[in-house]
Amino acid sequence: MQQRRTFLKQAGTASLALAAAPVVSQAAIADRIRVGVIGPGGMGMNHVRNLAQRNDIELISLCDVDSSRLNAAAEHVASETKKRPTTTGDLRQILDDKTIDAVFIATPDHWHAPAAILALDAGKHVYVEKPCCHNIREGRLMADAVKRSGKVLQVGTQSRSTDCVADGIKRVLDGEIGDVLVAKAWNSQRRGSIGHAQPSDPPEQLDFDTWTGPAKKVPYQKNLLHGVWRWWYDFGCGDIGNDGVHDIDVALWGLGVESHPNRAACFGNKLFFDDDQQFPDTQYAVFDYEPGDKSGKRKQFIFEQRDWAPYTQDGYENGAAFYGTNGVLIMGHTVGWRLYGPRNKLIAERTGRADLVAHHTNFLDSVRGKATPNASIEVGHRAATVVHLANIAARIGRVLNFDPQAEHILNDEEANAMTHREYRDHWGTPDGVARS
Repeated sequence: MQQRRTFLKQAGTASLALAAAPVVSQAAIADRIRVGVIGPGGMGMNHVRNLAQRNDIELISLCDVDSSRLNAAAEHVASETKKRPTTTGDLRQILDDKTIDAVFIATPDHWHAPAAILALDAGKHVYVEKPCCHNIREGRLMADAVKRSGKVLQVGTQSRSTDCVADGIKRVLDGEIGDVLVAKAWNSQRRGSIGHAQPSDPPEQLDFDTWTGPAKKVPYQKNLLHGVWRWWYDFGCGDIGNDGVHDIDVALWGLGVESHPNRAACFGNKLFFDDDQQFPDTQYAVFDYEPGDKSGKRKQFIFEQRDWAPYTQDGYENGAAFYGTNGVLIMGHTVGWRLYGPRNKLIAERTGRADLVAHHTNFLDSVRGKATPNASIEVGHRAATVVHLANIAARIGRVLNFDPQAEHILNDEEANAMTHREYRDHWGTPDGVARS
């Protein structure tokens, strides 16, 4: 968590440099992108802080179901830009505003795909937080929406736009450690307990029904939100889908795979926490990839998670390692990397923080047609699918055989049913899915 706090501080510091930029020309003002933010709390507030410092966008509207968070975000924008954005508790009001070009979506996981699909179909470009989807089927629905809308979508895995990370991955893909046959990612940190709670009335400032959205309707309890929704099946994807997906994405990038795995297995359970969270605090997952790149070799990916660990692994709390036939590169999330040759000889190393501002810039440049998104929906969908397969395998305790093209778990209907979900009858439910 210290590293994450440091990253957020670093991202905020980087954004301050934007405030010192010279006054923009009339042409630049005309090129400004008009932006709305849906979910400006937690990570969403980090987006707001950085966006409010930019002179190439106009932050004109905010949406949140918690009025206290919404008002705090609006006050911050007003103090930074001298112009208060409009506010709403209903994201449809932002999507109906024809003057808004792009939206940033930083809602809980269960709203990522529904909100993104609605935004794309409304003609908005989309920046959506990770994991891009709550389940495998939603990832494909998002890809379909990007294709039919012709709009840009960026997933919030900012390592894809971080120069230090890109440098390390280029070395791996260029063969500096030989043929990379195995990659590993890990999430090793001490989390806190969410405790036990009973249903109760939601606080007055919270529209809990809209927060629940198209997901299954459940009673409110205090250890369900904010932030704690990550540990509940109906709303989050566990820590593997929270911090873990960052390093999973980097590991798949360096492994050079551009498809889903063919087989997945995962042991996962709660070994440490006695509380209401539903996802494992301990996971060990393994994935096989059939030959798909120019090497013609099968590849393997491994993920490890220990949410109770008061120590780092290979020097990094969260990270990824690339095992090649002539060396290894070990990378720490928002820290840097070290490249070793045979007999552990240090060949090269570099430090560097995750660059949220650069990820924003890549998205905005893509909206202007000057770039392509570094974390496209296909990239985000591949990383999220690994997350979902690991969680499914842990829940059912069996090896999964997966069809990467059909995105279907073979010969196991119980497991395959978990690749999608049922939605309640709600305006946010994507078209063509089952409703309850």
